Amino acid sequence: MSLSLASAPAAPALVSASFAERFAAVRAQTEALCRPLLPEDTVVQPVIDVSPPKWHLAHTTWFFETFLLKEHLPGYEVFHPQYAYLFNSYYNSLGSRVNRADRGTLSRPPLADVYAYRAHVDRHMQQLLASYTDDAAPFAEVMELGLQHEQQHQELLVTDIKYILSTNPLAPSYWPAEQPAPAASAALPPASWLAVPGGLGRIGYQPEAGDAAGFCFDNEQGVHTVYVEPFEVQNRLVTNAEYLAFVEAGGYQDFRYWLGEGWDLVQAEGWQAPLYWVRPEAADGPWQRFTHHGLQPLDPAAPVTHISFYEADAYAHWAGARLLTEAEWELAARHFAPDAAAGNFLESQRYDPAPLPADAAPDQCHQLLGDCWEWTYSAYHPYPGYQKAPGALGEYNGKFMINQLVLRGGSCATPASHIRLSYRNFFHADKRWQFTGIRLAR
Repeated sequence: MSLSLASAPAAPALVSASFAERFAAVRAQTEALCRPLLPEDTVVQPVIDVSPPKWHLAHTTWFFETFLLKEHLPGYEVFHPQYAYLFNSYYNSLGSRVNRADRGTLSRPPLADVYAYRAHVDRHMQQLLASYTDDAAPFAEVMELGLQHEQQHQELLVTDIKYILSTNPLAPSYWPAEQPAPAASAALPPASWLAVPGGLGRIGYQPEAGDAAGFCFDNEQGVHTVYVEPFEVQNRLVTNAEYLAFVEAGGYQDFRYWLGEGWDLVQAEGWQAPLYWVRPEAADGPWQRFTHHGLQPLDPAAPVTHISFYEADAYAHWAGARLLTEAEWELAARHFAPDAAAGNFLESQRYDPAPLPADAAPDQCHQLLGDCWEWTYSAYHPYPGYQKAPGALGEYNGKFMINQLVLRGGSCATPASHIRLSYRNFFHADKRWQFTGIRLAR
């Protein structure tokens, strides 16, 4: 996932008493995600987009040490003088660092030392949170940002671990053998088209969006008015069965459905199906997918995922529809006002998009939050009035606002408390390793 760190809006004047509890819970969740792994699993970096789990564990710790402990805890001594070089991500203003593509070369420090680093920082953070009682709005903003940042890395851990294990010829399961994979669905969920009125609307971070923490990234700021024509949106995400029909109809062999860059990529990479799909050995055999449970039968009713923007757009053309724009997505989401708690998020521990029940109401808009990040046909650009945050924390958004596309809605790897209707994720058009999916419009 592309990280979108920036300054938060105004926070409460005093440090929230809940910070200590939230800090402990978020840090514990990160370690719980890594617990099923072998130490050897935590060092692997198969491609540049994927960071080793050990690096995630250390980088999130470096964030709290660098931006909070060193700044606010008198007398604090860093755990190791070279960790700032090893575990800085891409903050140019904070000095040189290990190249992103070389994170998998860090066999040292050993995993045990990284956990000792986490324990050291956690202990001092609790000391800081217990003693910091000054009028501390700037402190609270950075503290909230640190928690949100680690939640972003929890999502990255789920997706990166899946990619790492998928490259192993043994197709290992992340879960222990006694934890079975979810059963395949018995029936396809219904699909229908829902009308969204056109006209003027407001998009961007708005407190009434239901974000209890009162937090957003700076790329969501600049609430502004947009105009859209009336349109229709499909009431759910595109399923594996529907996408399989595109595959079996020769969609990956027909240039007519593809953007030029996408078609070139399909030919160059030999794509024939979404990432993690495994062709049956027999011509009429069942398809499989690599999941956190290893290879499993393709669930026809579950949302299709791990597809690039090019694949999403090609499918939409084949289906006689199109993708939503970013503004259409947010206005539709506000129109149907989904309940974030009802989605399939990290907390479900499914780590895969969930099918809708066969009796899901066709007149309701489902899966807007959770399950899959939804590709939009909108470039990742700043909103009107956007201002990059000052200092090092301003590096995470503004400099990435080029050559990427916006995704909305969160996924099955997103913590439920981390998503909101205005959240803007962004990837390059060719990326497939995240839980990305399709919602059709017309």
